[in-house]
Amino acid sequence: MDFTPHTDQEIAEMLGVIGVSSIEALFCGIPEAFKVQGPLNLPSPLTESEVMAHMRELAGRNRPAPSFLGAGAYDHYVPSVVRHLTGRGEFLTAYTPYQPELSQGTLQAQFEYQTMVASLLGMDVSNASMYEGATALAEACLMAQRHTRRGKVLVARTVHPEYRDVLRAYVGAQDVVEVPYDATGAIDLGTLATMLDGSVAAIAAQTPNFLGVIEDFARISEMAHAAGALSIATFSEPLAFGLIEAPGNLGADIAAGEGQALGVPLSFGGPYIGMFAVKQGFVKGMPGRIIGRTVDSKGTPCYTLTLAAREQHIRRERASSNICSNEGLCALAVAIHLSMLGRTGLAKLARYNHHRAERLKGMLAAAGLPVAFSGPTFNEFVVKLGRPAGTVVDALSADGLIAGLPLDRTDLGIDDGLLIAVTENRTDNEMTRLVDALRT
Repeated sequence: MDFTPHTDQEIAEMLGVIGVSSIEALFCGIPEAFKVQGPLNLPSPLTESEVMAHMRELAGRNRPAPSFLGAGAYDHYVPSVVRHLTGRGEFLTAYTPYQPELSQGTLQAQFEYQTMVASLLGMDVSNASMYEGATALAEACLMAQRHTRRGKVLVARTVHPEYRDVLRAYVGAQDVVEVPYDATGAIDLGTLATMLDGSVAAIAAQTPNFLGVIEDFARISEMAHAAGALSIATFSEPLAFGLIEAPGNLGADIAAGEGQALGVPLSFGGPYIGMFAVKQGFVKGMPGRIIGRTVDSKGTPCYTLTLAAREQHIRRERASSNICSNEGLCALAVAIHLSMLGRTGLAKLARYNHHRAERLKGMLAAAGLPVAFSGPTFNEFVVKLGRPAGTVVDALSADGLIAGLPLDRTDLGIDDGLLIAVTENRTDNEMTRLVDALRT
């Protein structure tokens, strides 16, 4: 590097604290074969126009492929107005405003986002967004531990595998206990009842769950509250709440999940947005930024940070969360998308997604490919192929068709299960092509 901020003495002090003799010793565990040997083999420099031509040539190699892949990231149509408004200079910024009250337009947009999310999830208060769904769930469970002063978290095995991995990393694997699922594809309520005791801080379940099945969340909440625990709803497809009952109306104390499906493009996996909303009694324990509306000295409506008091900047280890920023631009995209849909449009889009998925279910069943679980689903479901799903998916991918997620590549133990998602972007011809490909 041309510049390093540390002196030789500072480097020696740091190495002494961690107990190694040199910087090279830090990397002794890496095999030599994986270390850079000599200068990098880079091509000669190009002009800007030459680089652009090269990038166009690379892009031209892409083959558009119909995708039935969901599993936490959904190919929904994003209206062009979302991209145009989020790209305006007033909003498009790479930093968190550290004097946020000067950014009244940004605060108002985030306040509107909070209002819409609270309504969508049936909750009282939402924050101004978090990083993504997995960390939102983890923060919800940490919040439940603080509130109940208990340690154990029961999490449904039907929660997204990546969410469960992050949860174990945040909470500690010893405090996370998984609850199995039954033949319906939903959490096994009988087993759950035997696992509840006075050490449980919360029950966390996803609806629709990772297998696409809609959980009986009212019953889950009832069981949690009877044991003195909190009920936490997570999700990766929030569009479902345009059709099914919101978790807050089913007794959830905290709703924390992924909002990508509502106006955020797939973008090769991010950035996405974590939604986080609670009932009124839990507001003071919320992580993240919360925007409030008030009036100034002249009586003019204005917006400000409230409750959080920038605590992550000043409280350090005593802060409720180490998340001090948010996905503001993605939150804006969600707010614009929801405002374009409106209540009736959201419900219509949700019904259409459900209708398309049920249509494909029927087509697959007629082709001799049964649905794996009997529970009701929204726009995603598991079909049994009768052979290793990963092999099938690889073969179809090579042929320009992304058939879904092979569950033999997850920890769910369903070797012949294929998780298929259907959105408004999938056409009749694409569905027919998928059925024909899976039938062979």
